[in-house]
Amino acid sequence: MSGDDFSSITGLPEELNIEDDLERSEQQISIRVDERRYGKAMTIVEGLDLPESDVSDLASELKSQLATGGTVDDGRIELQGDHTNRLPDLLEERGFTVGATPG
Repeated sequence: MSGDDFSSITGLPEELNIEDDLERSEQQISIRVDERRYGKAMTIVEGLDLPESDVSDLASELKSQLATGGTVDDGRIELQGDHTNRLPDLLEERGFTVGATPG
């Protein structure tokens, strides 16, 4: 569905990017923690169906808000440390639906 089709259906202006918000809310994001070298925790965010540039932008925002390092690898965000307590709220604030955290 293009922006023209969606805005003509809802009557809302395209500038609101409502379609992007709906696409984000339909994605099922999962969060898990892996143990890396020397027993260090690494929080992994998977299930992002976004362009690589958007994943990188989201990773930068999350790293800043969580005051941690991290990277984007193969479409998933890897954050240093265990952030399972704050991360679901941060993602939901950005319009994502977070599934049950395995573990």
